[in-house]
Amino acid sequence: MKVKVLIADKFPDIYVEQLKSGDLEIIYEPKLGENDIPAAAENVDIIVVRSTVVNADAINKSKSLKLVIRAGAGTNNINIAAANTKGVYVANCPGMNSIAVAELAMGLIVSLDRRIPSNVMDFKNGVWNKGEYSKAEGLFGKNLGILGVGAIGKELAKRANAFGMNVYGRDIVKIDSPYITEEPDLQKILSNCDVISLHLPLNAATRGMFNNELFGYMKKGALLINTSRADVIDEDAMLEAIKEKGIRVAADVFKGEPEAKGGDVTSVLQSIPNVYITHHIGASTEQAQNAVAEETIRIVEEFVKSGSVMHWVNKAKKIDAKQQLVIKHNHKPGVLASVLDAICAAGVGVEAIDNSIFDGGHVACATLKVKEELSAETLAKISGAADILSVSQASL
Repeated sequence: MKVKVLIADKFPDIYVEQLKSGDLEIIYEPKLGENDIPAAAENVDIIVVRSTVVNADAINKSKSLKLVIRAGAGTNNINIAAANTKGVYVANCPGMNSIAVAELAMGLIVSLDRRIPSNVMDFKNGVWNKGEYSKAEGLFGKNLGILGVGAIGKELAKRANAFGMNVYGRDIVKIDSPYITEEPDLQKILSNCDVISLHLPLNAATRGMFNNELFGYMKKGALLINTSRADVIDEDAMLEAIKEKGIRVAADVFKGEPEAKGGDVTSVLQSIPNVYITHHIGASTEQAQNAVAEETIRIVEEFVKSGSVMHWVNKAKKIDAKQQLVIKHNHKPGVLASVLDAICAAGVGVEAIDNSIFDGGHVACATLKVKEELSAETLAKISGAADILSVSQASL
């Protein structure tokens, strides 16, 4: 039976055909919305989406769903909690669209500084206002603060450096980039920088993170760029900062953003001067979409071929294991099963297991992490079994 793949977002035609040429059944429905997915995905093995939401209903009602692929980096449009409960893999394509998003972020910085969209709109409306638009400060020598220095943040830093900007970065991990000066003090980076660019994932720690307190640290008239997720910003706090501190904002995302690819849009931000919003197009260059599509195909093909999941994002980051066993054994049927039987008889759970075979296929090495330390009796039972060559253990 062929593996069924539902592509529920726009995907480059050449790559749709490439998938169809394999031993797969491809269902290409790029106009599906969140509420359409549950019925469409009821009998598929793999779902591929870009921005379309895969909710709990879609995952829970599926009969054979094994993998959801986000053809992009962030996965907040996928209900990972439901996927975890049902044992559905979630994968993404990290770094494939980083240059495209960085290009847009740099464009938004320049647009705010020179008020390019307002220039153009006045011209189209028959208004000539050279005196007003000649007041731009310029970017050379200005300080740019990047919050969240992953692949996109590093690419933005390169481009800002070419403009002569001083780039400071803050992340939860050590920053490795010759273009960025690391600044772990959030208050300091906000108060010293003329431009702040957000490249944060949306999670419990970052939701609403940019609140009244953080806006309070920012310089008057500073520029704020958001090409990450709308909900990392408290919109009411942002509106207050725009009003009271003259903060200027450019974003590719906003609260209440329509899911559909076209139609009407309404936002309080539409009536505020010096707020520029683009149509969530950060990753939407042909170069980026091709790179993401190629990576998506790699994920699908590897999963179908070997069952392994590239860029598996809902794998447990930390497991509750107290002991690790390394067991060398003859590579014969039933040997590893006898080890697991002994652990099971001791009432101890196995949290992780890896079994690798030496070249030639005669001997294998199994690494097991178990939830509780095994008794000397159980360890002796394992090491004394037929075809067990050695057993070593270490506390975790």
